[in-house]
Amino acid sequence: MNFTLKNQDATSARLVVSVQEADYAALVEKTLKNIKQKANIPGFRPGMVPMGLIKKQYGTSVKAEEINKLLQTKIFEYIKENNVDMLGEPLPDAEQQSTIDLANGTDFDFEFRIALAPQFDATLTKDDNIAYYRIQPTDEMIEGQVKAYAQRCGEYKQVEAYENGDMIKGSIAEVAEGGIEVKDAVMMPSYMKNDEQKALFDGKKVGDVITFNPNVAYDGNAAELSSLLKVEKEKVAEVTGDFNFTVTEITRFVASELNQNVFDAAFGKDVVKTEEEFRAKIKENIASQFEVESDYKMMLDARTYLMNRVGKMEFNEEILRELMMANRADENATIDDETFQKSLTELSWHLIKEQLVKKAGIKIDENDILGAAKEATRAQFAQYGMGNVPDELLENYAKEMLKQDKTREMLVNRAIDVKLISVIKESATLVEEEISVEDFNKKVSEND
Repeated sequence: MNFTLKNQDATSARLVVSVQEADYAALVEKTLKNIKQKANIPGFRPGMVPMGLIKKQYGTSVKAEEINKLLQTKIFEYIKENNVDMLGEPLPDAEQQSTIDLANGTDFDFEFRIALAPQFDATLTKDDNIAYYRIQPTDEMIEGQVKAYAQRCGEYKQVEAYENGDMIKGSIAEVAEGGIEVKDAVMMPSYMKNDEQKALFDGKKVGDVITFNPNVAYDGNAAELSSLLKVEKEKVAEVTGDFNFTVTEITRFVASELNQNVFDAAFGKDVVKTEEEFRAKIKENIASQFEVESDYKMMLDARTYLMNRVGKMEFNEEILRELMMANRADENATIDDETFQKSLTELSWHLIKEQLVKKAGIKIDENDILGAAKEATRAQFAQYGMGNVPDELLENYAKEMLKQDKTREMLVNRAIDVKLISVIKESATLVEEEISVEDFNKKVSEND
């Protein structure tokens, strides 16, 4: 088997693969023998069909199949061994290959069109300046996180007077004689739908009696009324009168004071010991979470900077469009010019990233991918104010994420980006600027 590669221009090449009979004859013979052993042809016992008949019936299709498999294997070996900088895969020259007579020939030439990758240099040095925005946490963000941690360590306490959000316990009895009675009824008036009925409970104390209408209060919600009055859902529509509620207990959830228990629950035992340290640690954590956003913005700016510096890349659009058409999921779908040009833009950035990764010698392994999954999991927990999640729990969640193919692919790319971000930070000069969240979001929207 011989290969001849000839560049047509800077964007394309033509590969001619010469296949001789000696390259595929043994493979064809082996396949035909296997068919002979299994062939079920009337008039012949299994395994006794004459080889001449097998060749007549299956010879051409087997030859085509074996040559095709051989071409696929050997072409990519040639591409790899000769470092052909190719985009996509070789595209068969349909017009040339339609003239090949597989049935009667023995030696064949197969021609392929190849889209070549453009040549460019995307090296970054300290002469390259890229903006880096350090987002500043606001006092409101810090205070909100402080309250969240205090709430998490809070507890229920009995109080004398009702305030919105409290839970009340008592006996409830229908005003009408012989009506419904529930001794140990529990409810939260803040869940009532009717504001006037809700207001009847404001400031009430243990021992007070409140007259209200449950049907009006809960807007006829069968589930709420059934639970409160211990009546079957099918019958609650019949309960429309007033009830007396005698308060026996009022319970309120009270946030914890800022003490060592709160500090330990948030960040681990004795990591911080004073409120000042606690607030400083919260600020540090929020800033750390913002660093991911800052890195993301820096990558967007690095992309714009490098693509402008490299300039418009030259592609063989005819071959690339044919490759995209061949790989589309819907055979009847078309690719409009706008979509195609966007694809070329993404391809340009992909090639730049690929070059940066290669020059930096970036490689990732399973530990890197797991690390990316753990960071993604940590960020999810942080959204709910859970900053002190055990590493074992993070790892278990991360491993579950990696079982999903699409998620794994996303995390592989994320692991590469994490290392590439570090390379860009070390290679270029970062022009740092402190910025508010609001102004930062405006700058990110400029990239959309």
